[in-house]
Amino acid sequence: MNYGSVPIVMVFAGHDPSGGAGIQADIETLTSLGCHPCTVVTALTAQDTATVKDFIPTPATFVVEQARAVLEDMPVAAFKIGMTATVEIVEAIHTLLQDYADIPVVFDPVLAAGGGGALTRENLIDAFHELLTPSANIMTPNTLEAKALCTDADSLDACAQQLMALGAEHVLITGGHEHRPQITNRLWGNRRLLEEYEQTRHPGQFHGSGCTLASAIAGYLAHGASMAGAVRDAQSYTAKAVAHGRRLGMGQFIPDRLSWSARRR
Repeated sequence: MNYGSVPIVMVFAGHDPSGGAGIQADIETLTSLGCHPCTVVTALTAQDTATVKDFIPTPATFVVEQARAVLEDMPVAAFKIGMTATVEIVEAIHTLLQDYADIPVVFDPVLAAGGGGALTRENLIDAFHELLTPSANIMTPNTLEAKALCTDADSLDACAQQLMALGAEHVLITGGHEHRPQITNRLWGNRRLLEEYEQTRHPGQFHGSGCTLASAIAGYLAHGASMAGAVRDAQSYTAKAVAHGRRLGMGQFIPDRLSWSARRR
C-alpha cells in the first residue's frame, strides 16, 4: 500500500478549454512536481489564448460536494485557490477551510484573465478580504491584482501590508505585468519585506503563468518545504516553464510545464 506516499493538493479553479490556465495548468504543474492534484471545478469558461469570452459558475453547493468527497477520502496536504467566480463560492470555500484549518492555503486572487476578460460575476474583493485572505498562508497577486485589492494603498508595500493586516501570513506580489526589462517579485511576511527576486523577462505574454506559480508553491509546501523554500523553488520552476513557452494559438504563449521531461528523453 502507498497510501499517503504522494502529496495531495486540492485545487479550486475554473476549467480553461484552451489548456493554458486554470485547472489544466494546475494539473500539469502539480503532476510535474510529483504531487497528486485533486481538482474542484468552480466554473466552466469559454476562453482561448487571447481572452475570456464567457463562463458559467458552478453552484456553490456542488463545489462543497466535490471537495468533501475528496477530503473525506484522501489526506490533502495543501490547498490552492484560483478562480472563485461568485461570492457564494467564496463562502463555500471559506466553510471548507475552517473545517481543515491545519492545511496550508495558497490563494491566487483571480479577478481577470491575463489576456483580458473578467472571471467574476460581481465584486469579490470584500468577500476575499473577509473570508479568504485571513485563511491564506500566502497570497500571490500580480501588481494589477494587488492594486485592485487595495485601492487606497499608494505603493506595493502598502498593498502587502494591508493584506497582511487582514490576515494573510505571506504576500508574494509578482511583477510580470509591469513594463520593465526585468521581472521583480517581492515576498512579504511578518509585516515586512522579506525578499526580492529578479527574473529575466521573455518576449511576449503568457497564459497561465500565475496559475503555474501558485500551484507550484502549493506543491512544494505539500512536499514539506518551508514557505521561503517553496516560493524560491516555485519561481525557478515557473521561470523555466515560461522560458520554454509555446505559442499554440493566436494569443498568448502557454508555459511548457513539462519541458524538463522532454529534455530528459
